Amino acid sequence: MPRYAQLVMGPAGSGKSTYCSTMTQHAEALNRSVQVVNLDPAAEHFNYPVMADIRELIQVDDVMEDDSLRFGPNGGLVFCMEYFANNFDWLEESLGHVEDDYILFDCPGQIELYTHLPVMRQLVEQLQQWEFRVCGVFLVDSQFMVESFKFISGVMAALSAMVSLEIPQVNIMTKMDLLSPKAKKEIEKYLDPDMYSMMEDSSHTIRSAKFKKLTKAICDLIDDYSMVRFLPFDRTDEEGINIVLQHIDFSIQYGEDLELKEPKEGDEEPANLNYDEIFQDTVGS
Repeated sequence: MPRYAQLVMGPAGSGKSTYCSTMTQHAEALNRSVQVVNLDPAAEHFNYPVMADIRELIQVDDVMEDDSLRFGPNGGLVFCMEYFANNFDWLEESLGHVEDDYILFDCPGQIELYTHLPVMRQLVEQLQQWEFRVCGVFLVDSQFMVESFKFISGVMAALSAMVSLEIPQVNIMTKMDLLSPKAKKEIEKYLDPDMYSMMEDSSHTIRSAKFKKLTKAICDLIDDYSMVRFLPFDRTDEEGINIVLQHIDFSIQYGEDLELKEPKEGDEEPANLNYDEIFQDTVGS
């Protein structure tokens, strides 16, 4: 039987650890077994139990304090992740070989790990060799996404991870519970965005013709191919949490040996799903 994994990604401060904690509590209420692995060697505190912690293998503080390396925080984290990639046997031993495992990997927030470094892609390939079905879960802070250009920046970050990892990906706006009622209403247009309207609304702020042309090309790409959509995540809303989990389960066909997992009728279609891969997995099972 396959095993299942969520790669929980997103910028620093986007709520990755809170998401993992909320999901484990929600799964416990549903009588589901969900484990968490911490892959952030710079993590200091998290309020969930872990089945494996990369800090047992290597820590950023130790790397930065090494006089022969002399790394800063970002260089130290990259070094730690490359060291981790050369020691996947530690992770394999920590995970064991339990069938039907469902594991959340709480990943570091540095965007370079998902853009021009191969570490996270190597992790995905290794997990797939261990018969994991992997879904990327990309988080962005809803408080950051309240202006058109900030939203486009968040979309591009999510798109970079999706293109780099080549796995099904569900994008989530976190911290919805921290928004004011007015901000919640305002942010609804970013959940299923009309990029052309956003471009028109912000056109008066773009002074450079070249920048305006580039921004329009990006908006066209996102809108024409429906490449990035977001789901809201409010940690106080059990129904909303369940909808997010349904979308992710559907993308990796969790429990397909029992019944086909589909979102509830009327829910938004899952974002960025690799339907060819899902179809092949379903036919081959």
